[in-house]
Amino acid sequence: KQLEVDIIGHDLEKTTALARNIEGKLKAIPGAVDVAVDRGRERPELEIVLDRDKIASLGLNTAMVANTIRHCIYGMVATTYREEGEEYDVFIRYKPDFRHSIVDVENISVPTMTGKMVKVKDIATIREVLYPPEIKRKNQERVVTVGANVTGRALGDVTADLKAEIAKMQIPDGIEIEYSGQVEQQSESFRDLGLFLILSIFLVYMIMASQFESLLDPFVIMFSLPFALVGVAWGLFLTGTSLSAIAFLAIIMLMGIVVKNAIVLVDYTNILRAREYDLHNAIVTAGGNRLRPVLMTAITTILGMLPLAISTGEGSEMWQPLGISVIFGLLVSTLVTLVLVPVMYSIFETRFKKAEWE
Repeated sequence: KQLEVDIIGHDLEKTTALARNIEGKLKAIPGAVDVAVDRGRERPELEIVLDRDKIASLGLNTAMVANTIRHCIYGMVATTYREEGEEYDVFIRYKPDFRHSIVDVENISVPTMTGKMVKVKDIATIREVLYPPEIKRKNQERVVTVGANVTGRALGDVTADLKAEIAKMQIPDGIEIEYSGQVEQQSESFRDLGLFLILSIFLVYMIMASQFESLLDPFVIMFSLPFALVGVAWGLFLTGTSLSAIAFLAIIMLMGIVVKNAIVLVDYTNILRAREYDLHNAIVTAGGNRLRPVLMTAITTILGMLPLAISTGEGSEMWQPLGISVIFGLLVSTLVTLVLVPVMYSIFETRFKKAEWE
């Protein structure tokens, strides 16, 4: 399922009780549906606890006693019966009247190494307990999972609400809680996308450095990238949207769009400087002439993402972060491109180029 909570611990009673408690908390959270615990209802079983000292003194071990009890109750194949080409296993076991109660099991006779018979009640204690029909394990530890699907809300929001509820609960000693399902996959996606983001920024910088034949101009261009992240964070906060893998993809998309607008501005400024325009006139002229292309790129992209940002249909909670991130990130970065990038260009040209000439 999309959201899974693994409750890890050896004590079946404590883990089951905690799982039922978390199940109730999760059902009360908006957006959580199909909430269920993967451990079925307990059923009665007989637990046989052997006295190891006694069975050792009789020359027995746990396997020998267990096999004897198993053969008496479930039976063992004594021979095979053949009829008309078909084979049938012949089982030997106690009659139903002698294997249906605790007293019957206590009276099962176990042969010792000396040939004598000893009753189970003389070497073991039998009690009736409740056990789940299936015990799952994770990393060799007993685990019970509470799972749910999410609809109408972002997975991260529902997970955050659940973590807040679990933080209020008293977790017994020896029990651990882990989150799996798509929550775990989302965490791994964030790590991978973070590496891709760093790699994309590095590659974009290297490509621009080779094209501009300068290390300073690409730095001026990429000065607007952090402000795109500010715009994304601002947009997600104002709309109450959580950061998801889709929103992270939008950030990577913004890297190319924002850099493109700044390249148009800086490249034309360099062209004017090559035509012997002074620094101030080159910046003002480039800003005026390239204002329209920059705004057209930003406006068309924003309008294209607007349907995703305002959609309310099924699955909209998945794609809304993409539209919101691109729109707000592009709004802020465009203002930075038109205002702060020329300022940074002037500072770098005045200080670093002058120092280079000196």
